[in-house]
Formats: sequence, structure tokens, C-alpha cells
Amino acid sequence: MLFNSYEFLFLYLPLVLTSFFWLARFGNGLAAGWLTVASLFFYGWWNPAYVFLLLTSIALNFVMGQRIQKARNPPNKYLNAKVVFGIAVAINLMLLAYYKYCNFFISTVNDVSGANWRMTEVVLPLGISFFTFTQIAFLADVYRGAAREYSLVNYSLFVTYFPHLIAGPLLHHKQMMPQFEKAATYRLNLENVNTGVFIFTIGLFKKVMLADQFSLYANPVFDVVAQGGEPGLIESWTGATAYALQLYFDFSGYSDMAIGIALLFNVRLPENFNSPYKSANIIEFWRRWHMTLSAFLRDYLYIPLGGNQKGPLRRHANLLVTMLLGGLWHGASWTFVIWGGLHGIYLILNHSWQWIRQFVNMPVMPAGRIIAAGLTFGAVVVAWVPFRASSIDAAWRMICGMAGLNGVLLPQSSAGLLAPLADLGAKFTGAYPLTGQSILETALWLAGGLFIVWCIPNVSQMVSDAASAQANGIGSRRLFWRPSTSAALATGTLLAISCLGISRASQFLYFQF
Repeated sequence: MLFNSYEFLFLYLPLVLTSFFWLARFGNGLAAGWLTVASLFFYGWWNPAYVFLLLTSIALNFVMGQRIQKARNPPNKYLNAKVVFGIAVAINLMLLAYYKYCNFFISTVNDVSGANWRMTEVVLPLGISFFTFTQIAFLADVYRGAAREYSLVNYSLFVTYFPHLIAGPLLHHKQMMPQFEKAATYRLNLENVNTGVFIFTIGLFKKVMLADQFSLYANPVFDVVAQGGEPGLIESWTGATAYALQLYFDFSGYSDMAIGIALLFNVRLPENFNSPYKSANIIEFWRRWHMTLSAFLRDYLYIPLGGNQKGPLRRHANLLVTMLLGGLWHGASWTFVIWGGLHGIYLILNHSWQWIRQFVNMPVMPAGRIIAAGLTFGAVVVAWVPFRASSIDAAWRMICGMAGLNGVLLPQSSAGLLAPLADLGAKFTGAYPLTGQSILETALWLAGGLFIVWCIPNVSQMVSDAASAQANGIGSRRLFWRPSTSAALATGTLLAISCLGISRASQFLYFQF
């Protein structure tokens, strides 16, 4: 079931929400159990067969968490706990590897060795990366003594809670479950409802009216490249930039909707995006983009590898390994590994540049942040190419086009407009139709999207108080949201526009990861 579907908006969500607060009158545990069952139904809407897989994973990790908790007690406090924890993590990773990487491994072996291994095509269960990593984090927290859970119903709710189940944000047990222990969680809070509806509406608008629109400009270019085409400079950058905007509005839109829905139930989920395309360097980008995954990779991979505690060379190696595995987490393809490797190299260069600046005491340029933000955005867009491309060859052709090696091919729709310039060479006019829209409309949409991500406050800033706004350097409060009649009318209008824009089922991009 999709957040951006009529059955979710007008049937599932109202029914689950009203039933939750009604059942809470008879007992908080009854309401929590209802929410768990409703979340399992939400997951099973996609494929009922995989509900059993999810339940098996939950039961296994709940039992292993209990065993780790017991093993932490004397006399075998450390040895047994470490062994049980290692076994539990290994089982989770093997399950993930089978469903997500088995076909990838076999195809890679076939390509390298010339073998012809075959097996039945494995269908990737929806959200398996997210609910697997969420439970690994829980096991790690239990091992460290930072979490414990004695109720199977509560643990099941922690894993399956439908706003975050499919595409995050990645949660820690301590971030969510203490909220379900509070009596106030089970009482309708109109302020949270107002704020939650507003946040959800912004996310829905991002998905339906922006992300799906930018797909119209990104997909044709990448489709041409997948078929062997060699797009030119402008066409390549247009397609890559459109995809960067599509992915941002798609995933941040999902995260906003998840946060807004959870707030209707008086539960606060962690922020997952903080205007990442405003970042002045790659280090800052990863503190703003998919923040819960970045924290997971830092806490459970980068730091255990040694972090930055063993010298710059070891730090650089740790960064590269972390990002390579982070890329592989996104998908079973070498294109994702390349994407992770590019960001690993970016981070190494960024850290090295910071060291050089400090060593020579380089002064800060007046427009330095603007220039740095532009360069960072350009580097991120380049890295998105292998992330989106269908193959390494397709990614390379796209990168060559962005470097101008394929000439300055223009969309076919602009040929008549630029006829006086045709004498600049045959390559200049091009032959690949960028989109059914006019080149002017495409340019306006891209400019509008860049204006939003660079100049408009994000939703968490919009709902923050005046003190937070001042701390974030936001001068104008015209775009701030406060409960009022005008705000309700504006939110209702935006919600109606978004609902009317739902013309077809459009999955979120991160569902495939």
C-alpha cells in the first residue's frame, strides 16, 4: 500500500487512526496490539506471502535479544553475549544476502569465471533492508546495555510500525518505544494532528506534484542511454539534474509523510533530511542526507572499523569501506558499489582539503560557501548517474555526455528554435528527444526545483519555533506554519491539489532498496 494512494488516504489511515484512539479507551495494550496488526496488514497489502518472512524475522530477533540480555549477566557476561550477538547478526545478514544479493553473486561469478550457474529468480521482499538493519541496531543496543524488550507485542510494533516499515527512517528502540509507554500517546492531541497533517501534506505534495513530474525529464534521458544512446552535454546534465531532484523530492517526501503520519499517533520519528543540497561539502551532505542511515553506518560500521582514531590513512580506508558497503546496501549491483565508492573518494578528498586549509591557514572567501555548495551539488549529481543507470556502460556513456565528450547535443524540440546556430556543427542539433515537454518548460521546472531545494526552508524549519528559526539563520517567517485559519486553508488547498494529482500508482524510489 502506498502513502500516495486513495485507499490509504481515505480508508486505511482514517480507520487505523480512529480505531487506535477508540481502543485506547479500553487499554493501551489493546491499542498497541491493533497498531501492530494494522501494520502487518499494511505490509501484507504488497505481498501477503512475505508477512510470514517478516514475522519469522521478528520472532528470531526477539528471542536472540532476550538471549543476549541474559548472557550479559555473570558469570559469562562478555563471552556469551558476544557469541550470541555475533550469531544473531550473522543470521540477519545471511537472510538479507539470500534475498537481496544471491542473484547478484551468481551473475558476478558467471561473468568472471564463464560459468553458467542458475537458480530460481529471488523476489526482493519490500523493505527488507530497513527492517533488517533496524533489528540489527536493536541487537547491538541490547548487547551494549542500551535497550531491552520483554514484550513480543511491543517489539513487533517497534519493527512493523507502518509509517517507517518500508523505507525508514531507520529507528533505534529507544527512539520510539518509550513513547508508547506514555499515557499521553493514547490520547488524541489536536496540536499534533494539525502539525502532522501539515507535514504529511508537504510530503505528499513533494511526491505527487514534484518527484513524479521530474521523472518525466529524467527517465527519457536514462532510457536513451540504456538503449545505447550517447546524449550530449546539455541533455546529460538535464537528465542527471532532473533525477537528482526526483530522488530528493521522492525520498524526502516519503520521510515527511512518515513523520507526519507518526505524529498523528503522538509519536515523533527522527528527521531524515535537512536540506542536503544546501551542503557546502560532502561531509556536510552526509550529515543532512538520509540522516538515520548515515548515523547507522557511522555507529555500526565506521566507528567499529576504527573511525578516525588510528591516523589519516586508516580513516580514509575506513571511509572508503563504509561507503562501498553503504552503496551495496542500496542495491545488488556494481553501479551502487561505484556510487558508494565515488562518495568514499569524495569524503577522502574533502577531509584532505580541510587538513590543507587548516595547515596553510587559508582565509575564507566571501562567496566561498556559495561556490562550495555549487561544486558539492555538481559532484553529488555526477555520483547519482551510476546510482540511476541500468549498467556500468550506460553510466559511463552518461558521464561522457556530462563531460562534453559526446558533443553539445540538444533536445529535438529545440531544433527549430536554434536553427540559426545550425552551422556550428551537426552534433549541435542532436537527435535524442529529451521529453514530450518543450525545452522552455523543462528549464523552468528544473529552475523551480533548484530554487525550492536551495532557497525554501525545509518542513522541520517551517514547524520550528522562533528561537530555532533564528538559530538556523532563517530571517523571514512568511513560510512558517502555525495553527490558524489561514494555515488550515492553505494546508487543505495543498492537500486537495496533491490528492487530485494522484493519477496513477507511483511507487517510491527507495522501495527497491
